[in-house]
Amino acid sequence: MKIRKANIHEASFLSDLSFRSKAYWGYSDEFMEACRDDLTVSPEYIASSLVFVIENGGMIKGFMGLELENDRCLLKDLFIEPEAIGKGYGRALWKHMIEVAQDLGARTVTIHSDPNAENFYLYIGAKRIGEIESTVFQGRKLPLLEVEISKSS
Repeated sequence: MKIRKANIHEASFLSDLSFRSKAYWGYSDEFMEACRDDLTVSPEYIASSLVFVIENGGMIKGFMGLELENDRCLLKDLFIEPEAIGKGYGRALWKHMIEVAQDLGARTVTIHSDPNAENFYLYIGAKRIGEIESTVFQGRKLPLLEVEISKSS
């Protein structure tokens, strides 16, 4: 496995990957179409944020996007190719995200989690701190999670 910074020319591929990854949870076609804009990765986002891909054998297996604001980070994206889920790519990206946050001097990383991904985040070290309203569906609540960053994380 190799983790590297995403390239802006990969934006379309990463958008498709995020769509496939979210669809893995069995959402309806209508739900997925409503989420398309939120799942779109733009070249500008890659250029302005900390977006990393994880590869194996030269093939992208997943990616994550991290945004820094003062001493806090937001894990904006963490998506894995459906056939690669459960094979350690998410854990490797999580570990890399912690290292990047440490290097940036962040104290916490916040996660607006898909309900289906919440158990992964809790298992890997995040804590639920509340809920946040979906940006796509009014009235739909999403798990709000956080991980504290320390020198020993």
